[in-house]
Amino acid sequence: MTWKELIESQNVKYAVLIIASLIIAFIASFIIRKIITVFNKRYSKKLNVDSTNLSFLKNSVSFILYTAAAIYIFYNIPALHSLGTGLFAGAGIAAVVIGFAAQKAFSNIISGIFILIFKPFSVGDTIEIGEKRKGIVEEITLRHIMIRDYENRRILIPNSIISDETIINSSIIDEKIRQFVEFGISYDSDVDTATKIIREEAEKHPDFIDNRKKDEKKNKIPSVIIRLTSLDDFSVQLRAYVWVKNNDTGFTLKCDILKSVKKRFEKEGIEIPFPYRTIVYKNDSDISKTQK
Repeated sequence: MTWKELIESQNVKYAVLIIASLIIAFIASFIIRKIITVFNKRYSKKLNVDSTNLSFLKNSVSFILYTAAAIYIFYNIPALHSLGTGLFAGAGIAAVVIGFAAQKAFSNIISGIFILIFKPFSVGDTIEIGEKRKGIVEEITLRHIMIRDYENRRILIPNSIISDETIINSSIIDEKIRQFVEFGISYDSDVDTATKIIREEAEKHPDFIDNRKKDEKKNKIPSVIIRLTSLDDFSVQLRAYVWVKNNDTGFTLKCDILKSVKKRFEKEGIEIPFPYRTIVYKNDSDISKTQK
């Protein structure tokens, strides 16, 4: 065998090694991700395993396996050793260039790890991030989280942005919320009658929860607290505090109570006012001026 044939055969061997390593990494990644997905859906709740950790692991598998495949290829191909040496020799300049280019990527990865460690939210939680970013967490990756909003759209938010934002988590510790339902009645309407109507309609709703403690029930504290919150220009504002099991149920309850209370107000003579203006004329000359 000539030297040329030997070199060519070595090149073929290395090419096969590279292709085989990448194929194995791809197949292993596919299988492991599939296993984690099935396990997460079927057994995570039964075995009390945090689905957030499984989701993060699933999205990290490909990165880990392809990185391992790249290291294996560099280690087993002598020709790449010199390339590796050259890369390390120019590491000073390369580190600055790569570090600047990958600054956001590394920031997202580190933030993703912090999210996994400190768990400000988990997969399945209802959260609100900033303005108009509210929905259910579907996935947490090394780069971003994916939220499904209430219009069934997916919002992808980089992990580094989440680390700088205030997060409202409606699912952590206790999913129950106290829903505020507000009403405006006219100054001529009876506040006590309006309060009675609102409380009755709230307590009749199937999603209403009586969240009172034993001593509160004993002292006959109402299950639905209603406060007069302000005296506005055109209306007296009443606010009902109604307990429900979660955020989604709270929105439905609020809409239903607004509708049922309006109907009761109409039947029992409680006026819901609209803005109006009263014009007062000082003397007859002012009236004549306006008529010209």
